[in-house]
Amino acid sequence: MKVILQQNVLKLGKAGDIVEASDGYFRNFLQPRKLAVVATNGTLKKREEDIAVLRKRADAAHAEYVTLAEEINAIGTIRIFAKTGDGGKLYGKVTTKEVCTLLIKTLGKDIDKRLIKADDMSAIGTYKAVVKLAPDVQASVNIEVHPEGTEAQFDQKASQAKAAESKAASAKASEEAVEEAAEELAESEA
Repeated sequence: MKVILQQNVLKLGKAGDIVEASDGYFRNFLQPRKLAVVATNGTLKKREEDIAVLRKRADAAHAEYVTLAEEINAIGTIRIFAKTGDGGKLYGKVTTKEVCTLLIKTLGKDIDKRLIKADDMSAIGTYKAVVKLAPDVQASVNIEVHPEGTEAQFDQKASQAKAAESKAASAKASEEAVEEAAEELAESEA
C-alpha cells in the first residue's frame, strides 16, 4: 500500500515521501503513531499544496538571507577594542558572541552567533569572519582588534573625516550658488 510519511521514519523515508508499506506495518506501527497516512487523491493533493506553501516560505527566507548578506558585506570592517598585555597579546580572546553583538548593534537585525565562523582572535590585528546564513548564502566582515584605550584615536579620525566631508560639501554648495548667481545675472542682462 502507498503511504505518505508525515515524519521521518528510519529505514523508510523522510517526511513528505510517498513510500510503499505493508498493510500490517501501516496499521500497527505507522498509523497509530501518526507517522503516515494512506496516499489517496485527497492526501496527494494536500501534499502538493503543502509543498507549494513550503517552497514559497523557503523562497521568501532565501531572499531575506540574501538581503542580510548584502548588508553585512556593506559594513566592511568592525573595530573591537580589547584589553591587551605585553606584545599585543589579548587577555582572553575576542569571541564570535562579541562579533555577533556588534553586528546586531550595527545592523539592527538579529543574527545567531552560531552562524559566525572566525579565526582565533587572540592578538591585535585584522581578522575575517564569515556569516553563513544559508547553505548557499554567506557574507564576510573584517574585524580589526585594537588595544583598549585607543577608541579616542579612531573617534578623532572619524570626526576629522566628517569635517572634511562637510567642508567639501559647503565648498561645492558655494560654487553652485556662485554659478546660479552668474546665470541669473546673465539672464537679467539679456
